[in-house]
Amino acid sequence: MPRIEDDFRSNCPVAITLDLVGDRWTLVVLRDLLVGKTRFSQFLESPERIATNVLTDRLALMERSGLVEKTLYQARPKRYEYRLTVKGEALLPVLQDMARWANRFVPCSFPAPPDFLNRKAP
Repeated sequence: MPRIEDDFRSNCPVAITLDLVGDRWTLVVLRDLLVGKTRFSQFLESPERIATNVLTDRLALMERSGLVEKTLYQARPKRYEYRLTVKGEALLPVLQDMARWANRFVPCSFPAPPDFLNRKAP
């Protein structure tokens, strides 16, 4: 199995972070995890309408990079719940700042919920 380090295009911390979470979907899935979603079907209910194959790929990448852990909650058919690790939870301030930025500079963005903005990272 390839090491996650092999996925980085450089050792720049900004580039590394973008390599891990800078695609179109990973931060949306991370947002959903931060607000309490844990199951595949719950992620599919988000308004962004992520495709199932993309969601599968992003959850696998997030697990491989140590942002989430999955646990089996149903044996037949196999179904998993996903939970953020401490490493994944530590991205909360990044998403909060992104929400604050959009609320300040993008008039059509809806106000981020106060319980999300005031939540503290572990």
